[in-house]
Amino acid sequence: MSGERAVATLAGGCFWCLEAVFELLDGVESVTSGYTGGHLEDPSYQDVSTGTTGHAEAVRLEYDPTRVSYRELLDIFFSIHDPTTLNRQGADVGPQYRSAIFYHDEEQEAIAREMIDGWVRDLYPGQPIVTEVVPAAEFYEAEPEHQEYYRRNPEVAFCQVVIAPKVAKVRERLMGARG
Repeated sequence: MSGERAVATLAGGCFWCLEAVFELLDGVESVTSGYTGGHLEDPSYQDVSTGTTGHAEAVRLEYDPTRVSYRELLDIFFSIHDPTTLNRQGADVGPQYRSAIFYHDEEQEAIAREMIDGWVRDLYPGQPIVTEVVPAAEFYEAEPEHQEYYRRNPEVAFCQVVIAPKVAKVRERLMGARG
C-alpha cells in the first residue's frame, strides 16, 4: 500500500446503497455514511428526513488513488443511481435523496463535469442530468445504526430488494474487469 489517501463525497439516494457498493472496491479504505450540503449544524437522521435541512444523505470515501481512481469511483456512482430524477431515487423522495458530487479540489470538479457532459449524457439521451457538482461542505457522520447497514442487516426487506441488486451488479462488473 502506498499510503496515499484521497477523499470523495457523493450523494445518490439512500446512503446505505452507496455505502454497500463502495465497500466492495479495492482501494476504498473507508466508507462513512452521513449528511452534507445543508445549513443545519450536526443534523440527525430525523432532521435530514424532513427534507428541510438542505442536507443530502451522502457517503465520504477515503481511498488510495494509486489503486482506484476518482474517475472509477464516479463510474460506479453513475452505474448505481439515476442522475436524471430530481430529488428522488426509486421510492425515496425529497432533496435529501438528490444526486450530488461534492468535490474536494479542482481536479475532482473537472473530472465530474467532464464525465457528466460526456458519457453520462450519452447514457440518458434527451433527459436532463440533475446531478449537482458543488464544493464539498461540512460532512456530518450519521448515527452508528446507519454505518455498515447492509452488512449488518442483509435480511431486511429494503436491503434484499433495493441494495442487494446494486451490490450484485457491481460485483459482477468487478469480476468481469478482473478476468
